Amino acid sequence: MTGHHSYTGRFAPSPSGPLHFGSLIAALASFLDARHHHGQWLLRMEDIDEPRCVGGADKLILDTLEAHHLHWDGEVMYQSAEHARYQALTDQFIRQGLAYRCSCTRKMIKEAGGTYPGTCRDKHITGDGTAIRLKMTSPVTRFDDRIMGQVHVTDAHALEDTVLKRRDGLFSYNLVVVADDIHQGVTHIVRGSDLLTTTATHLSLYKLLQARAPAYAHVPVASVSEGRKLSKQNHAAALNNATPSENLAAALNFLGLALPEDGINAPPAEVLQWAVEHWGCDRIPRQREIIVAASESTYHRPFIFCGI
Repeated sequence: MTGHHSYTGRFAPSPSGPLHFGSLIAALASFLDARHHHGQWLLRMEDIDEPRCVGGADKLILDTLEAHHLHWDGEVMYQSAEHARYQALTDQFIRQGLAYRCSCTRKMIKEAGGTYPGTCRDKHITGDGTAIRLKMTSPVTRFDDRIMGQVHVTDAHALEDTVLKRRDGLFSYNLVVVADDIHQGVTHIVRGSDLLTTTATHLSLYKLLQARAPAYAHVPVASVSEGRKLSKQNHAAALNNATPSENLAAALNFLGLALPEDGINAPPAEVLQWAVEHWGCDRIPRQREIIVAASESTYHRPFIFCGI
């Protein structure tokens, strides 16, 4: 499924649990940017890390998106059905001399300082039970972000020889996300700023594949405290599908688009119509994260009290 649109966006959740307020922010920003530009909006299930996936979570995610009138275009892609394509790409990198097998364990890398130093790059290791890494000989370190502006990445993890396939045989997120965005013809990516520095890794992959990179826009992530984004790991509450307009209003407020008073109780379709018309990257806070205070049971109406 290759896109031939001037604008193709996507939302790519991991089915490791239901969508929460932080997920809604990312989905909504991506959806609004696509619809504002009269583009298509694809949905992809990032279920490549199968041990972390929860049975039935994909259906919960689809139901929540439908309840919030975030309707996608085309069929939902599941990464778990695309292994042959990822393997072909990995084999291509190996044939080109751009990838190699690495026997280093996490413990060994940690003892070396926490960043992979290229230990196995010239060892010509063979056999199973090894990771496959990409030679990042000239990584991309600068890019223009539609929200954050000029970004200069110095994070060592984003610039190290990135893993294409893990020692346990699973393909890496960095490989599959780029492979899928190219395969689906994605031209614009709107996602959370927790992936801002990782974008350097992705752009390096585009460069090696001689593929045109998409335009990136990174929105602030909702965090419960500095450096702790809302996530399934820290037990973020699932969205209540019975209150979609209220949820959307809270997410819009977070993104700098406060609904007019008469719109707060409008049906979801009307809320989204207003939001599409008023959307613009220049309205989004240029912050990596925004702290939200929430009650124990819900994240419907966060009170934003701190920016990072």
